[in-house]
Order: sequence, then structure tokens, then C-alpha cells
Amino acid sequence: MTMGRTGEEMERLEQIMIRLRAEGGCPWDREQDLRSLRPYLVEETYEVLDEMDRVVGGAPWRGLCEELGDLLFQIVFHAQLARELGEFQLADVARAICDKIVRRHPHVFGDISVRGAEEVLQNWARLKAAERRHRTGSEGSVLEGVPSGAPALLRAERLTEKASRIGFDWPDAAAVRHKLDEELAELDQALAAKDTRALDHELGDVLFTLANLARRLGTPAEDALRAANRRFTERFQVVERGLRERGVPFGTATLEDMDALWEQAKAAEASVPRPRPVSSRPALALRVAVPAAAPGFWTRIGPLLGWDVSVEGERVELGVRGTALVLAPAAGATPPELELEMAVDVPELGPRVHQAGGRLELGGDGTCVLRDPAGVVVRCHT
Repeated sequence: MTMGRTGEEMERLEQIMIRLRAEGGCPWDREQDLRSLRPYLVEETYEVLDEMDRVVGGAPWRGLCEELGDLLFQIVFHAQLARELGEFQLADVARAICDKIVRRHPHVFGDISVRGAEEVLQNWARLKAAERRHRTGSEGSVLEGVPSGAPALLRAERLTEKASRIGFDWPDAAAVRHKLDEELAELDQALAAKDTRALDHELGDVLFTLANLARRLGTPAEDALRAANRRFTERFQVVERGLRERGVPFGTATLEDMDALWEQAKAAEASVPRPRPVSSRPALALRVAVPAAAPGFWTRIGPLLGWDVSVEGERVELGVRGTALVLAPAAGATPPELELEMAVDVPELGPRVHQAGGRLELGGDGTCVLRDPAGVVVRCHT
């Protein structure tokens, strides 16, 4: 069996890492150790999460590919540190996870039958317990394996998920929602009593119950809160822009002024169609005679239209409202024409389009025509 493309690229990455750490390699890479690399591993993980959110919102997958590569590099880096100390190497990391996945999926690689995903999780918990007993002489706790340094909401959800695998769980989401009412009532009592210690305790119970409810609803609490943070940031920045446009000095706006702008931001947000789920996001491939200037044009102009742009050679992928438009080269192909329902600020966008090698023309029917260097025509509303 040949190594294949994946094996070849992994071997290449490992050799690059070895050279970076070797005598005469990169001074910065040679100075790193487990402690110094820790923040980079965490940072790259969160950048992957950010890119996953963009993909869910309709962005191209190329950015996620790049961020996963950055995270993979961290794994290779750590494996190289271990290799230099004679502990293990990258092949051992791959072999260990392969063995573990095969061992914990006897319904796929063995002769065990399961009736659904829930039984898979229950089997997984039993297999982990058996592995701990073999390794340490004790089954330990089903809650083991949830990192103490993980974000609190994520950890709360994972703790309750693990407990549910041995039957310690609410019967349904409605029961968790009822429990939330109980916890909120206890929080109200603590508020009324102005008991600081009780407030801390009861607020923790409310948050823990919310994380449990999120698990039962299939909406991870960490993801939901991250999305709420993003919405708050976007809306508040609209408020700030509105205050600047009105000439309100920094820090002097009234709450009523800010509330009015906040509601405007919410209304504008609600008017934009929600992105389609990732699984149903189609890719429309457009074959055109792509000149060298086309990728650079869309890299500069796409973001001004609110589009995500990914360029790979002559291939251009545009993330447009949950749909991927792919411009791929084809000799002699007729440039396509697209009509999109979107507003365009001609005075603002026009000069930039021309500087990038395209054209923006105003039509007599209230539309404008955007032409890229490949001759692709996009008709928009002004």
C-alpha cells in the first residue's frame, strides 16, 4: 500500500518541524518548550472555533482548513519536543488514537450491535472505565477526562453529559426547564436577602442548570453564549457609529439615545436572512476565462460587499449569503451574469472597483452592474 497524499503531507510537515528545531534551524522554534507553547495551543484552538462559526454563517471552508492546519502544527510541535527527549513521536500519537478509536467502536470494527447513538455513548463510558481499571486497578469516576481548565459553561455541560451516560439525567428538557424555575426562585430569594454568599451560590446553580438545559436541547451553551457575545458586539458597534454620526461627544450619550440605536440595530439584523445550515449550503461553480487580475479583484472588493473570499490559484470562492459561488477557469467560457438582492453604495464602492480593475455602472432601472476583470456580471440594487 502506498503512503497516499495524506501520509506524504504529514511526513513533509514532520520533517519541516524537525528542521525548524535542529541545529541551524529557527532560533524562536528552538527556544520553545511545553510551557511556552501552551498559550499558542489555546489560541489556535479558539481560532478554529471562530472559523467554524464563520462557516456555519455561510463563509467558505478554506479559512477553516487553514486554521486546522495551524492547530495541527501545534500537535506536531509537541510531538517533536517529546521525540527529542525520547518519550514518543508523531507516529505514536497517531497509533494511540487509532487504537483507541477502534477499541471504543466495537459496533463498527467488531461484532457488537447497537440500537442508536445513545447506546454508543453508554458503551463508550463502560469501555473507558474498563481501560482505567486495567491501567490503574480502579474504574475511577465517569466524570474523569473533563479538563479543569476548560471554560466553565463547557465543563458544566460535559460533566452532566458524562453523568447521563450511566443514567444520572433528567427525563427530558421540560424537566430541566422546571428545575431552572426552581433555581431562579432561589436566586430571587438571595437577591431579596442581599446575601452575597448565597447570591454566588445560587447564580452558579442557575448557570449550571442552563448548561444542562443547553445539552438537552442540543445547543451547546458555549456556542450559544459565543454567538450572543458576537451579536452584542455587532449591535453595540452600530450604536457607537450612530452616536459618532450624530456628533454626540464620547461618553455623553443618554441611555434613551443608545436604546433607540440598539433597537435599530436589532431591526436591521432581523431583516437579513439567516444563513442556511452548513449541511445544505450549495456551491455554484461558474466556469469562466479567469484572467490573472480576477482573484485579486475579488479579494479587495468581496469584503466591501460583505462577502467572504477564498482564493486558491486561479480558483475564487465567494461566500454570498450562505451560498458558495466558485469561479473556476475554463478556456473560452462565457462570463456568467448574476442578479442579487442587495444594496450597493455606488459613490463609496465605485472608485474602489475601478482601482481594482473592474467596473461599476449605474443602470436606469435603479440597479447597478458590477463587472469583474473576468467579465462576470453582478446586478445589484442601489
